[in-house]
Amino acid sequence: MELEDIFSSRLRMKTLKLLDKMHELNVSEIAHRLGVNYGVATKHLKVLEEEGIIQHKMFGRICLYRLNENSLKTKAVQNLIEIWEHANRQKTATP
Repeated sequence: MELEDIFSSRLRMKTLKLLDKMHELNVSEIAHRLGVNYGVATKHLKVLEEEGIIQHKMFGRICLYRLNENSLKTKAVQNLIEIWEHANRQKTATP
């Protein structure tokens, strides 16, 4: 998948920001926090996992998602989020 395809989805970007902040969540919690249904959340999580940006682990029937810390793509996304949010804080702090 191309970079534009990942970043063109507002929901995927919100998911990445959420996982960056919360570290690990199950599908239902991700869906709830993003205001979408379970199926929509699952679809976007699958795309991100296929790209190696996130990974999951199972505890019985519970599927927990987190950022894949071993992925260069994940590190690039985390850097982008950090720099973007830092720049926004700087902008609002400057009179």
